[in-house]
Amino acid sequence: MIDRLYIAATSQHVGKTTCTLGLMAAIRARGHKVSYCKPVGQEFVELGELRVDKDALLFARGMDFELKAELHSPVIIGSGVTAKYLDDPTKFEFASDITKASRKLQSENDVVIYEGTGHPGVGSVCDVSNAQVARLLNAPVIMVVEGGIGSTIDKLNMNLAMFREQRVPVRGVIVNKCIPKKMDKVAHYVDIYLKKFGIPLLGVLPYEKTLSSPIMATIRRALKGKTLFHRDRLDNPVENIASGSLLAQAEVENLKNLLILASNRRLDEALSALQEILRERNLPGSVISGIVVTGADSGNINLPHMDFINEHQIPVVSCHLDTYGAAVRINQMEVKINLKTPWKIRRAVELIEEHIDMELVL
Repeated sequence: MIDRLYIAATSQHVGKTTCTLGLMAAIRARGHKVSYCKPVGQEFVELGELRVDKDALLFARGMDFELKAELHSPVIIGSGVTAKYLDDPTKFEFASDITKASRKLQSENDVVIYEGTGHPGVGSVCDVSNAQVARLLNAPVIMVVEGGIGSTIDKLNMNLAMFREQRVPVRGVIVNKCIPKKMDKVAHYVDIYLKKFGIPLLGVLPYEKTLSSPIMATIRRALKGKTLFHRDRLDNPVENIASGSLLAQAEVENLKNLLILASNRRLDEALSALQEILRERNLPGSVISGIVVTGADSGNINLPHMDFINEHQIPVVSCHLDTYGAAVRINQMEVKINLKTPWKIRRAVELIEEHIDMELVL
């Protein structure tokens, strides 16, 4: 059985962290002692004197282990580091730090899961690209790529080349975010391509809207908004969005986990229409995830229908963007699993168990 794996991806936001969570949980469920490491991090958080990659923090909390920066997040390449490295590489010991962490983790665990950063070339400027780190760790790679046929194979061909160059073995490929009705077709043709290189297809994961859905707190940050009411409900998930004009015309089909975008001027009309729609469809107000009041100065908002808002504890956020601008900003958001979305962690584990050949992985 393998004792280490390096999880890489063809680019950002293809579900690498989701797959890593699921794989770690699946291996642990089989009775193995497993640990996690983010050898090279870019986005970090500071916890007192502790400076760690935010994914390492997510795994420590989500998978319940004591977080140690030198072990689970040994290298952070923050702002300005690349220029300093190019000026004088001898001032840095990235490879040594990663190796020390690996030796300790490998000695204490049956399996260690190493999570890469971005695409395979990220970190090259500091001589710690994903491919270079995987070689340093002597860790076989699982590559995660988004679902499709032509585009998926093209991305795999380009990204796997970096690991071939470093002579890193590829354990297999996971195709993620595949349209459910196309999963069998994608699996068939991607498998044909991979067989030319002797690389197994480990499985195909379906696209799930819930894993790509933000929560109200994420939307507030993206809009640089202010919370007006029910701050404690900012963990509400958002799956659908409707503008005030659509509500007024009763053109909203799916109200599950609905976010309302309405200008201060049209808010009364929008909420009146919303309540009428809910009555007609016999739905509770709890299906509403939140309200964003657009084009608004939070000091000059006189919210209507406060009885409805308070009854269902609907969080209300204001922002200076107009309704169109807010909708565009939300549409451009990249949503990742975080500590405030535990249901996503549970679903990630379920998807791996349902669709990935774990015997082949191990």
